[in-house]
Amino acid sequence: MRVLTASFLIAICLVSMFQGAPEDVKPKLALLWPDGAPGAAGDAEEDRPSLIVYVPPQGKATGTGIVVCPGGGYAGLAMDYEGSQVAEWLNSLGIAAFVLKYRVGPRYHHPAEMEDGQRAVRFVRFHANGYGIVPDHVGIWGFSAGGHLASTIGTHFDNGKPGGDAVDRVSCRPDFMVLAYPVISFTTPYAHKGSMRNLLGDKPDVQLVQSLSNELQVTRQTPPTFLFHTNADDAVPPENSVLFYMALRKNEVPAELHIFAAGRHGVGLAHNHPELAIWSKLLVNWLRTQGFLK
Repeated sequence: MRVLTASFLIAICLVSMFQGAPEDVKPKLALLWPDGAPGAAGDAEEDRPSLIVYVPPQGKATGTGIVVCPGGGYAGLAMDYEGSQVAEWLNSLGIAAFVLKYRVGPRYHHPAEMEDGQRAVRFVRFHANGYGIVPDHVGIWGFSAGGHLASTIGTHFDNGKPGGDAVDRVSCRPDFMVLAYPVISFTTPYAHKGSMRNLLGDKPDVQLVQSLSNELQVTRQTPPTFLFHTNADDAVPPENSVLFYMALRKNEVPAELHIFAAGRHGVGLAHNHPELAIWSKLLVNWLRTQGFLK
């Protein structure tokens, strides 16, 4: 009888291992506008911005949540190495992750992308209690063009839009930002022309270009920011991060900048790059010192 019992318990453990995560911690899809996004050009998947929700296991949650914006030059989305892999890593730290599937060009241009990012922060904050998050512990993390979107949300925010639904009436200001090899400037020689064209079209208005050159939009209300870049990045020059850091410093916003010598553009968490792998550990330390990670 004891042998049978032991075998049964082993079988149960094996089944649990192969079944994966419990149902309550498996990623779930949440539409940002269940009845259709503003300015939607149709009702296909690419017209319906959403969040893929990753909640850490019960008992491990730290009360912090992060909206993750994958890169892709505003023409696509790197949903794996700048999306799901990041979300799973955040869950391992006890942080809830929300991977944003935002609208991109050439089908969509500004302000659709910004509206999707703002709505994502509002959505997470509005549902904070249900996700085990403290409402003032909602951050945003962007890679490359997703870093431009994240920095746009961090410099173009409001305390809520009157007249909208309950979600719209919530603040869209992130409590902190993480910008990984971000596109920032549209008005300098360091601009990533492809991202700018996909976002704004071929002949954008000069004032709009200035408004979305986010190093020019930093104020004292801009959230604390962690920046990571590489000197060898030949796609998005590290001057983008430097310009944003200098603007943060000028406005006395808490900020930390790390520029590594080697490393191509788009390394994600860089777990397979020994020369860069430490950057995620530096981020963990920064989150802890800022009070967002217990």
